[in-house]
Amino acid sequence: MDADQAKYFHGFNLVPEIGPIRFKKLLAYFGSLEKAWQAEKNDLRDAGLEEKLAQEIINKQNTLDLNQELTKISREGISIITIQDKTYPRLLKEIYDPPALLYVRGQFQPEDDFSLAIVGTRQPSPYGVQTGSQLSRDLAKAGLVIVSGLAKGIDTLAHKAALEIGGRTIAIIGSGADARSIYPPDNRKLAEQISRQGVVISEYPPGTEAKPYHFPARNRIIAGLSRGTLVVEAPEKSGALLTANHALSQNRQVFAIPGSIYAKNSFGPNNLIKMGAKLIIQAQDILEELNLTSLVEQTATRKIIPDNPEEA
Repeated sequence: MDADQAKYFHGFNLVPEIGPIRFKKLLAYFGSLEKAWQAEKNDLRDAGLEEKLAQEIINKQNTLDLNQELTKISREGISIITIQDKTYPRLLKEIYDPPALLYVRGQFQPEDDFSLAIVGTRQPSPYGVQTGSQLSRDLAKAGLVIVSGLAKGIDTLAHKAALEIGGRTIAIIGSGADARSIYPPDNRKLAEQISRQGVVISEYPPGTEAKPYHFPARNRIIAGLSRGTLVVEAPEKSGALLTANHALSQNRQVFAIPGSIYAKNSFGPNNLIKMGAKLIIQAQDILEELNLTSLVEQTATRKIIPDNPEEA
């Protein structure tokens, strides 16, 4: 993290109306957010911001201590990664509206480039629990990093399955990444585990409560971080299907587990398959479709190399 620039990204992110598009406008006009933060209201208007919004930014400039803000964030064990940083996820940067900054607990690793989103209903059937857990374990064993949204149901079991076999997992949340804001509260301990064995990510500042409209925006990040999205179970109206739609718009692969035509939770994946999603019955189907079968061999090789060469 370049702290000098990160604090200005954070400052603008504390203005709710500033999203990916307006961040782009500010960077294009001023060249840096440091210059944008120091700008006068007329300059902000010239950059394409509305009068009311420009005044709100001026108010923030006059009341916020950005260095103090960074100190508070650091105390929460959170770091900021901006879209200008080398550590910003490559796949996420490729989408139409990538977040200008990410609040991160944990650390990104090179293997996170080989990520797969696994999503589904918050109320899975026994079939969904069985297939989702098994596929998550098998894919994590193969070396894929499991991405999901920390929600109850399929998201939770996907994260847990990856952790249980020692794999990496990434959780994208619709609240602040600080411990008190994690949503749902029941998954705060899980989020802590993930931060030690993967990454917890939010585009919202620490202290932000989860709001219903945060989750559709979060879903674009789940899909954007991943080479493909697997839908386990999902009813006709489902956030999991929104994630799949984001994946399609981002030119990423969509996979689905088939289910009974009489089960409401199977409507989503069955319909995706009907529209061209890849039908999945085992982890190998996904590895072959993503041309990642060699990843299994590389993962196996890494696991048999001892951490201490003297122990060999």
